[in-house]
Amino acid sequence: MSEAHLVLGVLDGDDIGHEIVPAAVEVASAAAGHHGLRIDWRPMPIGRRALDTHGSTLPPGTLETLAAMDGFVLGPIGHRDYPRVPGAINPHPIMRKHFNLFANVRPTRSYPGIGCLYDDIDLVIVRENNEGFQPDRNVFAGSGEFRPTQDVTISVRVITRVGSERVARVALNLARSRRKLLTIVHKNTVFKLGCGMFVEECRRAAADFPDVTVNEVIVDTMAMRLVRDPQSFDVVVTTNMFGDILTDEAAGLVGGLGMAPGLCIGDGDFAMAQATHGSAPDIAGTGRANPYAMIDSTRMLLDWLGRRRGIAPAVEAARTMERAIIATLADPSARTGDIGGSGTTQTMTAAIVDAMRQDRPA
Repeated sequence: MSEAHLVLGVLDGDDIGHEIVPAAVEVASAAAGHHGLRIDWRPMPIGRRALDTHGSTLPPGTLETLAAMDGFVLGPIGHRDYPRVPGAINPHPIMRKHFNLFANVRPTRSYPGIGCLYDDIDLVIVRENNEGFQPDRNVFAGSGEFRPTQDVTISVRVITRVGSERVARVALNLARSRRKLLTIVHKNTVFKLGCGMFVEECRRAAADFPDVTVNEVIVDTMAMRLVRDPQSFDVVVTTNMFGDILTDEAAGLVGGLGMAPGLCIGDGDFAMAQATHGSAPDIAGTGRANPYAMIDSTRMLLDWLGRRRGIAPAVEAARTMERAIIATLADPSARTGDIGGSGTTQTMTAAIVDAMRQDRPA
């Protein structure tokens, strides 16, 4: 039998990305070693360091090189602080569009003792990734936001049947593998055509999943219910901007953005692990960055690739990572200060690796 093997790109991003992405690679490598999975990690320049060394935050050839891999890990991007020069672009929307990674899968889960508002949250928000109001990804060329006069700015929201249907199917398949409940979040009371089309396509796709219960919640009601009764939700599917906002709100329920992993996927067998949070330049280099979101995003990548490609050792490595993460979060001396601990990025990473050495699956 040939050795199980994955080729994954490693793009640190900016600021704390240079600390948490290596942490994720260390943990994933240790888990892979336990299960005979060989991962060929391919570091690539991106972000501010790439601008300084290659003249672009997304150097030429990056997308083509990544396309020959199985997926990649992308660290947080601090594009707001980039200088205003032609090569200083925000890379990740370009990557999402180029690889047609139209679904952003963002789980929210509470763990004991880390400052969660509830102890029993376990939901996943599936956010459409490449349409909506975001002007850097909702049109083929140019921008979906423009200013025809000095005093008027127009933002165009793009909703398509294809985009709505395909993200709905991702969410429905996920719901089928969990508690078989899907919530469609929209505001078709106001956006009768845009949100109306989104709901139509979600409902049409749901006809192929009779085992999944489907309901609908208006987005402003959803914002309130996430705070009041998040336990009532399993899988949520929504449009781009609504999903962007709701996932940050959900993260606030379970300890903050350091607890917000994410995986960008599409129709193919290629995926991007990307934590939800930003690059946090204010704590970069201090050892205070919580590596959970990046580590768990990488765990999601291994699990997804393993299931899509039939690589059992990748799925087992992801399970080993999950058990070790849970064990480490239970130890205040290991976890970082943002989640009630006294540890550092390094001690939390080391504790997860050590927990894997001691792992005894049930």
